[in-house]
Amino acid sequence: MNFIDAITLEVADTAAAERFYTTAFGLDTQLRLRASQEPTTGFRGYTLSLTVSQPANADALIEAAVAAGATVIKPAAKSMWGYGGTVQAPDGAIWKIATSAKKNTGPATREIDDIVLLLGVADVAASKKFYVEHGLTVGKSFGRVYVEFESGSSPVKLALYRGKALAKDAGVAPEGTGSHRIAVSGPAAPFTDPDGFVWETSALANQS
Repeated sequence: MNFIDAITLEVADTAAAERFYTTAFGLDTQLRLRASQEPTTGFRGYTLSLTVSQPANADALIEAAVAAGATVIKPAAKSMWGYGGTVQAPDGAIWKIATSAKKNTGPATREIDDIVLLLGVADVAASKKFYVEHGLTVGKSFGRVYVEFESGSSPVKLALYRGKALAKDAGVAPEGTGSHRIAVSGPAAPFTDPDGFVWETSALANQS
């Protein structure tokens, strides 16, 4: 079974990005950073989601992100599916902080339940087939709209969504050019998916 060991964000300033992600979200082992000056404009074709247990936790993480330098794209609000909002980190990555709960059940914390990498793809069915052929196991599938893969013991889940729908959900225009500015690490041999997202063999796999 293939899965995500870690995500690498390519940023202009690794020290500044490390300070942001540690301060805002408390992320360390799940997220790696490396310097890159690859040109990129507009929507990068993916979002990262932090799933939490209650609205107060979503608010706490969004507030911490903004205090650390993030920009609010979609203010936190209730919806049919729950509660959440979207922010853009100083490095340009888009983060959605959300919960399926509509009411708080305890004091606010910044505890994160799940991290989900959502890739915006041109053809969900074709990309699903590609990833299954590369060792991932489908967990949830809603036709040509959305696919979520089993994560096993991985700290990060992978899901596929139609590109324009993902941009709309994030609150940004769907147009974008240049580098995705992200790489995914897993135990399998390196590959690039149909939408240009790069998978690298993780250091953990090299050590085994």
